Amino acid sequence: MKIPVSVLVVIYKLNGEVLLIERADRTNFWQSVTGSLDFPGENLALAASREVLEETGIDVVRLPPGALQDMHHQIKYEIYPAWRHRYAPGVLENTEHWFSLEVPENIEVVLAPREHVAHQWLPYREAIEKCFSPSNGEAILRLFSARQ
Repeated sequence: MKIPVSVLVVIYKLNGEVLLIERADRTNFWQSVTGSLDFPGENLALAASREVLEETGIDVVRLPPGALQDMHHQIKYEIYPAWRHRYAPGVLENTEHWFSLEVPENIEVVLAPREHVAHQWLPYREAIEKCFSPSNGEAILRLFSARQ
């Protein structure tokens, strides 16, 4: 059973481009890196680093110190009915913690084919519009509002 605590990582370049990845199980479902904790009490930053590596092949440990930042923001959202079977009976909400990850211009993205089928770098405003989840768009907007 999945733990109803997750991370969302907005991966971006200094030129304002944001990485979006398309889910393998939902056509045209574009998002940032997301994932649930592997076990209760897992360190959130370590979970974020793990998910980034699993989903994009980007190893946070190889990036400059401070590339991964806790945005100190979390939201609760209702788990879509189609995905509730992954959680314990009666679990209806997930708490998502937001992170950002600054990567170099020439970073290589290698998707996990069972999870994602495509990726693209978009100017942050276009990325906000393309995200399936409104909260994912809010995370991108929050990141770039703080940077201005």
